[in-house]
Amino acid sequence: MSRVGEKWNELADIKEELAERDWFMGTSGNLAIKVSSHPLQFLVTASGKDKRKRTDEDFLLVDEYGHPAGETHLKPSAETLLHSEIYRRTKAECSLHVHTIDNNVISEIYGDQAAVTFKGQELIKAFDKWEEDAVLEIPIIPNHAHIPTLAKCFSSHVHEDSGAVLIRNHGITVWGRTSFEAKKILEASEFLFRYQLRLLAYKPDQLIKVV
Repeated sequence: MSRVGEKWNELADIKEELAERDWFMGTSGNLAIKVSSHPLQFLVTASGKDKRKRTDEDFLLVDEYGHPAGETHLKPSAETLLHSEIYRRTKAECSLHVHTIDNNVISEIYGDQAAVTFKGQELIKAFDKWEEDAVLEIPIIPNHAHIPTLAKCFSSHVHEDSGAVLIRNHGITVWGRTSFEAKKILEASEFLFRYQLRLLAYKPDQLIKVV
């Protein structure tokens, strides 16, 4: 099997697993996986597809600028430029973007603070935070409708080979050095968001945390 074929199946398996979690409402969300570094090319989800189904047109190969690498009638997902910024700036191999109710609500609650922080939570270890007093801060950026502007704002938070950024009232984008790491970070993020929302329901005074 070719490199493209291997990566295609790897990304398709992730898509199938996330679809089972119901994280692709209304064809939302997009996924990407790097195929080569020189030249930079990656597979990204095609726009407007039902991600609960597995087809031969789920993904297309694009270059470092998010342009199709060959002739195709498929259109790359709207946020393809976000994935481009990740692969151009880091050694990440996989990036995932999903819209969930939990990450949207969290991004609105903490949007004015431009970040949501977590401390003393076991699952921040998914972000390689192992110290007892470690703090995880997930940035929250404005939801610019102009994708190049959104990508520029997003790129200012892309420094490491793994990480996560929330887009206010839009969704979360995560990335990792492997597809497993990217999925692990996504799952941990969604757990933390759900935990925080449940905590706020019982302890509203926890809304503002001073670290």
